[in-house]
Amino acid sequence: MILVTGGLGFIGTHTVRALLDLGEGCVLVQRRTAAAPAGLAGAQVAVEQADITDLTALLAAGARHKITGIVHLAGSVPWPPGSGQPVEAARKAIGGLLNVVQAAQDWGVQRVGVASTIGVYGGIAAGGSLGEDMPLPMTPGHAIPAFKKIGELLTGHLAGATGIEIVSYRISAVWGPLGRADGRFCAAPQLIHAAVRGTAPDLSPLPFPVCAGDSTDLCYVKDCGRAIALLQLAGQLSHPTYNVASGRPTTNAEVIAAIRKVIPDAQIDLPAGRTSQPGYLDITRLQHDTGYRPAYDTERAAADYIAWLRAGNDR
Repeated sequence: MILVTGGLGFIGTHTVRALLDLGEGCVLVQRRTAAAPAGLAGAQVAVEQADITDLTALLAAGARHKITGIVHLAGSVPWPPGSGQPVEAARKAIGGLLNVVQAAQDWGVQRVGVASTIGVYGGIAAGGSLGEDMPLPMTPGHAIPAFKKIGELLTGHLAGATGIEIVSYRISAVWGPLGRADGRFCAAPQLIHAAVRGTAPDLSPLPFPVCAGDSTDLCYVKDCGRAIALLQLAGQLSHPTYNVASGRPTTNAEVIAAIRKVIPDAQIDLPAGRTSQPGYLDITRLQHDTGYRPAYDTERAAADYIAWLRAGNDR
């Protein structure tokens, strides 16, 4: 069975579904609950309540199952920021990652996947394709990419020292069912939710101005989960780091056009032009080593997400 930390979260839920579809059972480690969601009723899923920062609890949860692999999606980041104990928060974040690798060593797991982010490329000249071999700026910047860079370096060292294959997933902007409507990384979720509600989108949570021509590498969450599952189950991987993404830039104008295919009168206009031209992720490695191809283009993704929300799901 594959142990998935954060397996009831946004990306985690879709990764678990993809693993199940590929014939793998899953153990979901969650800090707050040991209840399986209704959507996984009857599936080959066990849910264990444990905090990954508690090594004893994590090892005890895994001891009740035959763990053959680990997908670590729970955030090894001091988040949300602003606690009065930043040193202790950083220690806990890094300690959780170390505990996952310790558990893998104790259980004899051969492959561990660890979530990273497109944000590690921040500071590279804007525009164009971003490949895994590009040198990364080492300025700290935002806490999430800073700690993901730390995690990549740390797991690179531990992979060599322990003999465990540790794979980093550099995940692009993700949207789709179970995602937050007020995310801070792209406008697509707000545009979808506003269209379904019949209101104008509230883009104030975004920390940057938004125009129709602005783009990002926008990956539908079902594709993201399937890519992670394929990386975990691949017979052989050639690299320690993989971009997990759509492999193309998607503009806000494309998202709006896709929404209007389903909701023609959606009130989701944005100013023309663009404020930036960020890069997109090269997924050649992922495609070559796993056979992955995105199944959801922008139109199919928007239609699927709208259908999910119209079915009574709040996000």
